[in-house]
Amino acid sequence: MTKRRTFLQQVGLMAGAFSANSLMNQLHAAEWEAAERRIGNQLPEAVAADEDYWSVIQQAYTVNPNLVNLNNGGVSPSPRVVQEAVSRFNQLSNEAPSYYMWRILDQGREPLRYKLASLAGCSTEEIAINRNATEALNTVIYGLDLKAGDEVIGTKQDYPNMIQAWRQRAMRDGIVYKQISFDFPIENDAEIVKGFEAAISPKTKILHITHIINWVGQILPVKKICQMAHRHGIEVIVDGAHSFGLLDFTIPDLECDYFGTSLHKFLSAPIGSGMLWIKRDKIEKIWPLVCNDKPHSPDIRKFETLGTRSFPIEQGIGEAVNFQMAIGSKRKQERIHYLKNYWASRAREIPGVRIHTSLLPAYSCAICGVSVDGMTPGELDSALFGQYKIHAVGIVWENISCVRVTPHVYTRLADLDKLVLALEEIAAKKRKG
Repeated sequence: MTKRRTFLQQVGLMAGAFSANSLMNQLHAAEWEAAERRIGNQLPEAVAADEDYWSVIQQAYTVNPNLVNLNNGGVSPSPRVVQEAVSRFNQLSNEAPSYYMWRILDQGREPLRYKLASLAGCSTEEIAINRNATEALNTVIYGLDLKAGDEVIGTKQDYPNMIQAWRQRAMRDGIVYKQISFDFPIENDAEIVKGFEAAISPKTKILHITHIINWVGQILPVKKICQMAHRHGIEVIVDGAHSFGLLDFTIPDLECDYFGTSLHKFLSAPIGSGMLWIKRDKIEKIWPLVCNDKPHSPDIRKFETLGTRSFPIEQGIGEAVNFQMAIGSKRKQERIHYLKNYWASRAREIPGVRIHTSLLPAYSCAICGVSVDGMTPGELDSALFGQYKIHAVGIVWENISCVRVTPHVYTRLADLDKLVLALEEIAAKKRKG
């Protein structure tokens, strides 16, 4: 026990995750300690290809072995430790709901806020806990005091719920919602920044940016866009649904003004959990999406007056943060990028197969688009599942037409070998006609 405590103290990243009262400590301490000891001080880039280390992580998930799930860009499964936390909190709640929910579990929001703020690299006074990226971003979209004629710039490749939110504001309030379009992949930051800047007019008040384009996984140079926008006196909202828990960054380092994310994607938190970040000096001016008795308060908690919510789901987020901390954000990013390139670099060499995403780490990480000549995305999606039990998702949106493939830390190389083999056989059949 003394050696174990010393080890955990030395590995600062793991110390919080394996605190005495965490489920991580109860379920995974021994095997994760051994895995950490074995890899020693190797850089994340080296650990990315260490299958023995990642096999320990893979065993923490309960995914169906008869189905290759490569649609983690939609919703990621939670590891067993998160599932058990939700189950325990749910059982506790039902023993006496109004007591355990309001007097016990509700008191856990502040410690959870601290955990999320630590992971996000920001103040606890800038984090609100909610249910998904749509709710977080709609809070800002509808909470901004914009008037008729004010312009907002987004892209045609943004997430549909965000596009519809801005269109609804345009219909209700007379704001001008402009969309620019990009042909991804783009491996040039300046081209993307210039695309936004060229659309700016004297009436532009807001840029809406998607950190990682959910359709094809393009990473936008958010910090550079924000710096450009601020030179023009324009605020920036960032949709981080696919970046938080995947990329190794802190929210303040992006230099944006508002940030919303879903925690049930790459963080692997319980399904139906999200987070809103607002720069501290801007909280006061944003109206809550749901009523609050002090709508102009500078307290971030005014965005959490949701009434009765799923306290088990909310408190289960804490174990997902523990899980993330135990792996390490940089190590996780490197592994998932390694998995994406593992299959995509081979698939692009197959005759008739096209890759629609950059393989460079600055411009992509997990999500990758693939297509087969002569097949629609729906046809390829159906063939992958019907013949090989590989679950991905067909994408047809604006100028994007492909199947989106998204591995996660639990994805095994054998699963990706199966994907490449499937693409080879499907493309060969299509060429033969």
